[in-house]
Amino acid sequence: MGTLYDIERVVPHRGTMRLIDRLLEWDDDHVAVEVRVPVESPFSTDAGMPAWVGVEYMAQAIAAWAGCRARTAGKEPSIGFLLGTRRYTTTDPYFRAGALLRVEATRELMGDNGLGMFGCRILEDGREVATANVSVFEPPDAMAYLESGTL
Repeated sequence: MGTLYDIERVVPHRGTMRLIDRLLEWDDDHVAVEVRVPVESPFSTDAGMPAWVGVEYMAQAIAAWAGCRARTAGKEPSIGFLLGTRRYTTTDPYFRAGALLRVEATRELMGDNGLGMFGCRILEDGREVATANVSVFEPPDAMAYLESGTL
């Protein structure tokens, strides 16, 4: 297992846009993070957190994995992009406010060009409540990529 960095050191998300709370574990192929579903957030409703937010939980878990790899190599975490998801399924339409979730991502593919695919899942009390395959892209220089207009 790698160094358990403070979450702020490995993800670029800040303020209410950082949806994950704590790094639990990570290695070359896997990461697990923790989320305490907030009662109030930009996305929450009276019924809880919409299950579609789980895709972003998964994407931020992957960002934490990439950030840990960068820190271990002596670099700063960089910006990555969520390209899409396949087969996102959930057991419920909402995550319950106050629930403690474990979000896991396992690298299935990572190309030299920065394109990657991760198998992800979200667990509550050890019960799998969401799964997906998530595609991401981490360009060598994110700012140059954004400025190039090749999105």
